[in-house]
Amino acid sequence: MIPSPPSADRANRPGTGDATALRVAVEPTRDPHLVAAVEGAGGSVVPLEEARVLVWIGGPDGFPALPQQVEWVALSTAGIEHFVAEGVLDDRRTWTNASGFYARGVAEHALALLLAGTRQVVRSAHTRWAKDAVDPTVRTLRGASVAIIGAGGIGRELVPLLTACGARTLAVTRSGRPVEGAALTVPAERTEEVLAQADHVVLAAPDTPETRHLINDRTLALLRPHSWIVNVARGPLIDQAALYRALTAGLIGGAALDVTDPEPPAPDDPLFGLDTVVITPHVANPAGRLTEEMAGPLAENLRRFVDGEDLLSVVEYGRGY
Repeated sequence: MIPSPPSADRANRPGTGDATALRVAVEPTRDPHLVAAVEGAGGSVVPLEEARVLVWIGGPDGFPALPQQVEWVALSTAGIEHFVAEGVLDDRRTWTNASGFYARGVAEHALALLLAGTRQVVRSAHTRWAKDAVDPTVRTLRGASVAIIGAGGIGRELVPLLTACGARTLAVTRSGRPVEGAALTVPAERTEEVLAQADHVVLAAPDTPETRHLINDRTLALLRPHSWIVNVARGPLIDQAALYRALTAGLIGGAALDVTDPEPPAPDDPLFGLDTVVITPHVANPAGRLTEEMAGPLAENLRRFVDGEDLLSVVEYGRGY
C-alpha cells in the first residue's frame, strides 16, 4: 500500500461512512464490471459533472477536463507514462493507477516466457527436430538466480512461482526494502551489481527517465552467455539495438518480450529473425479481461475512500508512477 501524497489529503481524510454519497463517473464507457463494482460498494454511477470520483478506462487522448469537485481519479493501467507525457495528472487531487491489480496474470506470463527460453521451446519452434543443436542448450531454473528488476506487485507474485521452480530470486526495488521470499533485495542504484550475479533477468519496472534503456550495451555485457531477458514491463526499458547486437554476438542466451519499442514492432524488425527471441503481442495482461480484473481492487479502493483509509496504488505526483 502506498500512502497518498500530502497534496491529495482531501481524498483520503476520514469519510462520512455513507456510501450513498459516493458518486462515481465511469468513463469513457460505462463498463459493466466497473459499474457493478461501484454499485456493489454502495455507490452510484453518475455523469462526470456530478461525480466525486472518476474511473477512467481510456487513454490520455480524450481525457476530459475535470470538474472542481472530483477528488480522486482511478486510471485503469499500471503504466501511466503516456498520461504523464500529455500533462494529464495534477497535484490537486488523488490519482491512482492499476499497479498490482493485474500482477498475478502478468507474473504467470513472465514465468511462461522464461521457461520457454530456458527450456528451448522458443528455439525448437523455429526448427524441425533439431535435437543435436537444441539439446545441449536446454537449462533448468533449479539452482538458477533470477533477477527481478522492479519487484513491485508483479515481482511479489513472481517470487513464489520462481521459488517453486527451485530458483533463487534477486529483487531490485526503488527503496531496497526486503521483498518476501527473495534471497536478496537491493535498491535501484545497485541494479548492475545484481545483473552481474544473475542467470536470468525479468523486467517489471515502470517506464521513467531513470529506467529508460536500463538494458543497454554496458548492462548486457554483465550477463552470461546463457542468460535470458524477459520484459513484461515497458519496451523502452531495453535498448533494442543493443539487445540485437548482444544476441547476434552470443553474449546472452535469448530474449522473451511481451513489450517492444516501438510497439508494435515493424514487420521487418530484425529480432523476428532470431531463433533466440520470442515476442508476444503485449498480452501478459489481456485487454479483454482488464476491467474484469480491475473490478475487485476498485471495489476495495471505493470502500477505503468512503471510510477515509489510504487508497491502494496511489500515484506519486512528479515521479510518474
